[in-house]
Amino acid sequence: MMKYGKVVHGRLDRKINRFIAEVFIEGIKEQVHIKNTGRLTELMQPDMEVLLEWSDNPKRKTRFSLIAANKNGRWVNIDSQAPNAVAYEALNAGKLQEFASVNLVKREVTFGDSRFDLYFEKDDKRGFIEVKGVTLEENGIALFPDAPTARGTKHVLELVKAVQEGYTCAILFVVQMKGCSSFAPNSLMDEPFTKALLEASRQGVQILAYDSIVTDNGLVLDQPIPVCLS
Repeated sequence: MMKYGKVVHGRLDRKINRFIAEVFIEGIKEQVHIKNTGRLTELMQPDMEVLLEWSDNPKRKTRFSLIAANKNGRWVNIDSQAPNAVAYEALNAGKLQEFASVNLVKREVTFGDSRFDLYFEKDDKRGFIEVKGVTLEENGIALFPDAPTARGTKHVLELVKAVQEGYTCAILFVVQMKGCSSFAPNSLMDEPFTKALLEASRQGVQILAYDSIVTDNGLVLDQPIPVCLS
């Protein structure tokens, strides 16, 4: 399990911009860092219960980082760095069913004009896994992205090139919560990304989604959930 340091509870007052929110912590209003630059519209609502990691770094402008929000009684991790960490942990531990017993795992490996999150070797196979964190849920369906992502589309198309050169490739959507029945691309938000994902699937890139167990002080990859590309 990926674990945080000292974690405290708070109540969201308002989101100021992509990086900063105001939160009441033990009755005192604090400006805090948001560990995600997405829109997070449904998670950044006034009076929502949130989790924050405390930092003792004297050079930081904010003492706390917002890492999770409680939506309808369910914690949703919003830390954009957490999915890579739990995916790396799961791949090394053989918990990714599609990539069990790999011989080698590296993080942040360059291919072409992109840097993919994970590189692995298994016997005579070599491959890349690009990891995407999912925080948006609607009617029980996990959706990505929650804002247009030209960078995400570029990564998907670069994976297609890697497959064509003989690599085994996958996109892993880490759903940062429990309770979702399936995953789907958010075509209403980003049609180019959705089209790229469909093309990648046709070209042999594996499209995977796993949910996660969110605790007060950590996150762990849990179970695969169905992917709906139609």
